[in-house]
Amino acid sequence: MMAAGHWSTPARAQTSDDDELRIYAVKVVKTVPFEKQFDGYGIYLGRGMVITAAHVVGHWPLLTDPRVLIAGQDLPPKIIKQGSFEGTDLALLSIAEDRLPIGLRLRRNPLCKSPPKVGAAVVDVMPEKTTRARIISPLSIAPQLRRRFDTLITTEESSGSGLFDAERKCLLGIMSARVAKYRYQMQQGHLVASADGFAGYFVPASTIASFVPPDLHF
Repeated sequence: MMAAGHWSTPARAQTSDDDELRIYAVKVVKTVPFEKQFDGYGIYLGRGMVITAAHVVGHWPLLTDPRVLIAGQDLPPKIIKQGSFEGTDLALLSIAEDRLPIGLRLRRNPLCKSPPKVGAAVVDVMPEKTTRARIISPLSIAPQLRRRFDTLITTEESSGSGLFDAERKCLLGIMSARVAKYRYQMQQGHLVASADGFAGYFVPASTIASFVPPDLHF
């Protein structure tokens, strides 16, 4: 019913304003010994800090040689704080701010203050592209998953990519997992569920705000 990982989706309608958000997007690359390179994504918050999904980071100290690709730079990060996919699927990384272009160093990426609203338009942001989606209700997934995966969008997106409010352009969350969607219909007096693709679960801005140490808030 759910999976953490890396996937892609078809591009949807986007605007030039959406594309301007790509300046905050980073690629997180790790190479596990004897295995192929794994790519995930993250978002630059400012002050040399990058937020991504914890499962994108994995267990770097033992197994990988991590890198953050941002603004044409290939930088080794320091892990400031790391959760887990089973708990809080977030990781906060620090990179050398003095290696970044001055225009990026001066930027601060604000977190959304208001909770996500069902039906609201959102923009998923990666270095290569942006895609549009909408917030959907947890009622579209299996009942036993609704409490944990309660912030969802219509489409599955890449792990660690940033989800922005389409109107306010604030950071709404970080993509974490895909969850099976269902359509529920009454048939002969019974509620019947039928598979309806996948929704994307994101860790919301309120959780990011609690996760980031107080002295690093934006």
